[in-house]
Amino acid sequence: MLLVENLDLFYGDAQALDAVSLEVPQGAIVAIVGANGAGKSSLIRTIAGIEKPRSGSIRFKDRRIDGLESHEICDLGIGQVAEGRQVFPTLTVLENLQMGALLPRARARARQAIEEVFAMFPRLAERRGQLAGTMSGGEQQMLAIGRCLAGEPELIMFDEPSLGLAPVVVQEVLHTIRTLNRRGLTILLVEQNVAVSLRISARAYVLENGRIVMSGSGSSLLHDDRVRQAYLGL
Repeated sequence: MLLVENLDLFYGDAQALDAVSLEVPQGAIVAIVGANGAGKSSLIRTIAGIEKPRSGSIRFKDRRIDGLESHEICDLGIGQVAEGRQVFPTLTVLENLQMGALLPRARARARQAIEEVFAMFPRLAERRGQLAGTMSGGEQQMLAIGRCLAGEPELIMFDEPSLGLAPVVVQEVLHTIRTLNRRGLTILLVEQNVAVSLRISARAYVLENGRIVMSGSGSSLLHDDRVRQAYLGL
């Protein structure tokens, strides 16, 4: 579904991504793991069209998308749940979801899609008139996921979805990701909790200093001695 080949990204003279190649099969959960500063968020932002690569290509469903504007990429079916949630704090829960449904691909089913989000997250339904900025971190993360779902994505990129959340909320978020995958959505997951992300992923890539240094099934990397020593402290 998503194919990244030889992607180079620079911020000025500093190289953030170096010949990164990866693929995300339709219907899979694929994890990107690595230390802080490895380039994980830069990769997500480049796929989303927020950053422009210097070279390389990105294809979504056999269509080349590098060079497109971010709103065009969203409208093709790539959704993003950004690091730090980034809800609209002065808008209500319902208004946040309506913002997500403004994409041309989503407008015809906007009302139905929002009701589906409320069915999935009853707490959001209870708080539909509440300002998003007054909600807890976990509730805001649910809202960020719901806003993405309102845009009718086929592939969702999660950037550090557990960051800053209590352990019990983290389990809820990861359960939600697995549920969305079982419903047919393809997932690209960047997550600081390496053990958990590898456990739920069909395939994973290890990113170090902007380069892919290892790849394989989530299970094989979880039991790889280099990964266990570098990221799991084992």
